Amino acid sequence: MMKKIYLLGATGSIGRQVLEIIRGRPGFKVESISFNKNLKLGREIIAEFKPEYVAVGEYADMVALKGEFPRVKFGFGEEGLLEAATHGGDDGYLVNAVVGSAGLRPTVAAIKKRRNILLANKETLVVAGEIIMPMVREAGVTLLPIDSEHSGVFQCLKSGKREEISRIILTASGGAFRSLTRAELKDVGVEDALRHPNWRMGAKITVDSATMANKGLEIIEAHHLFGVEYDRIETLLHPESAVHSLVEFRDRSVIAQLSLPDMRIPIQYALFYPERVENEYPELRLEDLNKLHFYKMDYNRYPLLDLAYEAGKAGGIMPAVYNAANEAAVELFLNGRIAFLDIETIVEKAVADERNVENPTLDTVLRVDREVKSKILNQRWVK
Repeated sequence: MMKKIYLLGATGSIGRQVLEIIRGRPGFKVESISFNKNLKLGREIIAEFKPEYVAVGEYADMVALKGEFPRVKFGFGEEGLLEAATHGGDDGYLVNAVVGSAGLRPTVAAIKKRRNILLANKETLVVAGEIIMPMVREAGVTLLPIDSEHSGVFQCLKSGKREEISRIILTASGGAFRSLTRAELKDVGVEDALRHPNWRMGAKITVDSATMANKGLEIIEAHHLFGVEYDRIETLLHPESAVHSLVEFRDRSVIAQLSLPDMRIPIQYALFYPERVENEYPELRLEDLNKLHFYKMDYNRYPLLDLAYEAGKAGGIMPAVYNAANEAAVELFLNGRIAFLDIETIVEKAVADERNVENPTLDTVLRVDREVKSKILNQRWVK
């Protein structure tokens, strides 16, 4: 059976690996793609995979590409992204690899069209998990996580029922600065933050790994994906990044999912689910690793992780505030406008200043997202 793929974020790290996996395989057809500014790679993808519809970030880029690919339908901006997510019939799989809250509305639109979701955009569930998961159940669609940690939990749960879960344990590498003290973090720069020791990822998520905000977002996502209370979702530092997650069941049996730190593995699992297929990726050889290390998480060292638990437990709009403030702060850091430790200060202040709204609508969540980001990005910052 042909699997139709609607790929958002085609030129990003996850998007490129999705295309690498399905390249040359007869069981897949790329129906639509989106990308933002990487026109060079975007042109190559259009020429190779021949999608019916393409969404880009800017109107001028859309006009230029129309002249080069007259048989392709194009759109731009947010509306183009929505069309890319819902183009064509009701079947197929939306692979949402967009970074940030921009992935929320396309996910909602695809669910309403009863399209299955392969989700790499964790912000969708962080910002609006209380809205999304009921929609998924009502529509009867499949939502599969692409994050290595959540894919690992999903696979571990094949050994037991969700109501039998005692604990979910997500591991964290510690990012680029895991060996540094807080005092040593004062003078780190953008290039330092982007040197992740294990994973090959985009800039935003790499910075999030260094602050541990990424793990905070994953905790909130896990709560919604698996219906487990926050007090039963734990994190451990695991420098080797070989064990991605563990599930302890009520009989105290612990099931772990292991693989080398290669995002192609969870991506392939989601693309071919429920089948497992062979690949030529490097094998995990435990004798080469020799030792696996696990350390208790230090929340004083990583305050954004502790804050994520607080925002998640508060619910309502607070996870959206946490996420929006972090997105804006990371953008400021990557643009050289603030120091690394300022990211924490900005997110903490945004969460403290915001008054919660329980049971928010989608429009409320999106409004809060815009307002928090605008407030932070439009301030004058002294590095």
